[in-house]
Amino acid sequence: MAEMTTIREEDLIESVADALQYISYFHPMDYIRALGEAYKAEAGPAAKDAIAQILTNSRMCAEGHRPICQDTGIVNVFVKWGQDCRLASDKSLQDVVDEGVRRAYLDPDNKLRASVLADPAFTRRNTRDNTPCVLHVEMVKGNTVSVDVAAKGGGSENKSKFKMMNPSDSIVDWVLEMLPQMGAGWCPPGMLGIGIGGTAEHCMLLAKQALMEPIDMAQLKLRGPQNDIEALRIEIFDKVNALGIGAQGLGGLSTILDVKIMDAPCHAAGKPVAMIPNCAATRHAHFTLDGSGPAFLEAPKLDEWPDVHWAPDVAAKRVNLDTLTAEEVQSWKQGDRLLLNGKMLTGRDAAHKRIADMLAKGEELPVDFKGRVIYYVGPVDPVREEVVGPAGPTTATRMDKFSDTMLNLGLLASVGKAERGVAATESIARHKSAYLMAVGGAAYLVSRAIKQSKVVGFADLGMEAIYEFTVEDMPVTVAVDSTGQNVHQLAPLVWKKKIADEGLLPA
Repeated sequence: MAEMTTIREEDLIESVADALQYISYFHPMDYIRALGEAYKAEAGPAAKDAIAQILTNSRMCAEGHRPICQDTGIVNVFVKWGQDCRLASDKSLQDVVDEGVRRAYLDPDNKLRASVLADPAFTRRNTRDNTPCVLHVEMVKGNTVSVDVAAKGGGSENKSKFKMMNPSDSIVDWVLEMLPQMGAGWCPPGMLGIGIGGTAEHCMLLAKQALMEPIDMAQLKLRGPQNDIEALRIEIFDKVNALGIGAQGLGGLSTILDVKIMDAPCHAAGKPVAMIPNCAATRHAHFTLDGSGPAFLEAPKLDEWPDVHWAPDVAAKRVNLDTLTAEEVQSWKQGDRLLLNGKMLTGRDAAHKRIADMLAKGEELPVDFKGRVIYYVGPVDPVREEVVGPAGPTTATRMDKFSDTMLNLGLLASVGKAERGVAATESIARHKSAYLMAVGGAAYLVSRAIKQSKVVGFADLGMEAIYEFTVEDMPVTVAVDSTGQNVHQLAPLVWKKKIADEGLLPA
């Protein structure tokens, strides 16, 4: 019998906490290299600008040790526990790992946003420390403990897809059917994790685990596929990018940077297939414990980042929010670049729901929305001299059902990420309002434009409270103009045709 390795409770806690802090501000370098190549190749100006913001934001976060995205995710932990290891603790493995999560998310030097809610069907109470994590444990041979940690943002997780296929159904056709339905709320360019086989829950797990694999599509295409799975990866990669969805759904050449596939044997009667995207805030890390102490993750070198430094487009129009009029809003056209200056309100899911409930009861709202612009955001708490922590946009689609209610209050425009649905687009056109899109995955860069911040309503909602931000040159794109012209519908169609007609994608 092999000698047992003792894994100290504190070593596991410290390693989990350090890894979660690490991935909050360091992108995996394989992602940055692939995104740098995508930036060089990108022909769509709006998509190229969005990738520049993501790359600039990434470097800023690496330098400043602040979160890449304000949505610091729900923690997923995959443990391969060597059978010759014992945990020196009187706590369960779940409790030990959760203590690592708690320590990471409450770190005063880089406090991360707590997004996990208990009692999900009813009171939806924030646990305030982002616990519990979602823990998967596998017993394996050996005397070490191997751990993958990931922080999965809600925008990409919400776009997960699953289908119990018939054995003869086409996986490629299903993926191409799903991608346009996913919209841009998962913040492309990212990667697709695909699980094939097993049972329903195992298939979803395979898709999630596939996202932990390193990006190697360029190398794979260079050497050529050596099996059916590799050939399927390449086929899906090429056909998805040919859709022209592009960075942030703005139309372009890079919608995904890689496709990862894991499979498992399944029942003869079916073919389960799952697909989970990873967003522009791809966050995962791996470490191994051998009983000698906590793990150490080496920081990437700053000179490994591409030499990309986003600056406002010289053609962008400066907008004064404090004197904004309906006429000026109506002069904007879809695709216009704007730089916002002045005071804006914030609000997202919980605030919108409470506003609707108060209006139904005839209660007075804490703020007047007439003539104002609202930003859909739930910022990270500030540290040190910061006015606000990373404050990138949340998915606007979730606020669609409140569009009429808010626009009836006199709101001039809204700011978020990703597309608006048909009903919300019609409401925006009917009220001659506009919807502006900020780049998802550039939260720290966006927060640099916020010069003042104060809570003006619903303080009990924490990060979902209504803030008033004072902004300077906050970059946005007009996504839906006052006539209902929608960049997320129009631009991908243009780029899909350009890609097909001009053969823009490399072979």
